[in-house]
Amino acid sequence: MKKNILAICCAGLGLVSLSAHAAEGGVSAIPHGAENYMVNAVPPPGLYGLVYGNVYRADDLRDHNGDRTGPPDFKVDANAVIARGLWVTNQKVLGGDLAFHTIVPLVDLTVRAGGQKDSKTGIGDITVGAGVAFHHSEKLHSVALLDVVAPTGSYDKHRLANIGKNRWAADLAYGVTYVNPTGFNGDVKFGYTINRKNPDTNYKSGDEFHFDYAAGYGLGNGWTVGVGGYYFKQLENDKLNGITLANSKSSAFAIGPSIKYDSGKGWFGTLKWEKEIEAENHTKGDAIWLKAAFPL
Repeated sequence: MKKNILAICCAGLGLVSLSAHAAEGGVSAIPHGAENYMVNAVPPPGLYGLVYGNVYRADDLRDHNGDRTGPPDFKVDANAVIARGLWVTNQKVLGGDLAFHTIVPLVDLTVRAGGQKDSKTGIGDITVGAGVAFHHSEKLHSVALLDVVAPTGSYDKHRLANIGKNRWAADLAYGVTYVNPTGFNGDVKFGYTINRKNPDTNYKSGDEFHFDYAAGYGLGNGWTVGVGGYYFKQLENDKLNGITLANSKSSAFAIGPSIKYDSGKGWFGTLKWEKEIEAENHTKGDAIWLKAAFPL
């Protein structure tokens, strides 16, 4: 049975969905592909701001076999600006720094399918989280994190375009970063997402495993060049009204060029282009991610 769902996670934090019944399958509460170099290298105690910019385009929807499916006019255009505040405290937990953050996305979305078009702009689902950051050496860093995604974004089960998911989710994550200004740089952040039921549709998306990654080489002048992307896979089938939907697990893999510039003055920026090259019950598209981090 094919999963008759057209869905895309836009900006990682606001959802875009289209379905014959609900707006669920293939959608993740977590921003796959949003992170890049330095993701697990949490700065010293203090207040910090991060800003993400995202552009996503897709006109290709894949079924559970990875074959193209859906209406021929299907298209998603999504743009987002995401603000993130980070507070690294002086409190120590198991030798690491206790930190808290909040993520607020502003999403502009247009979906076309089956001769219909729908657009929506607004605040998406807000994420709050807490973590513990470790600095094992000057170059090696790690972080353990718990995020909770709240259903704050606009949602209507009768719309094509939704910037909210209308369900709670929790994500348990752990990541490691290796930083070398004149050599290899590597980042990976693993996560496990627990999805709650959408009360408007009685649809529950299966739990997910995912990771963002980056690998590059430091050129010694503040620049790092390489590749980055993401992988995610649902570990459980979705359920509708308590009934398991066969062949409803989603997965995707993306890769593309990635660069970082570190000013050496406390702020840095990253830029990458990702192409989804493998997908099941998911769109295949292209994304551009821009990120800047700075002290407040």
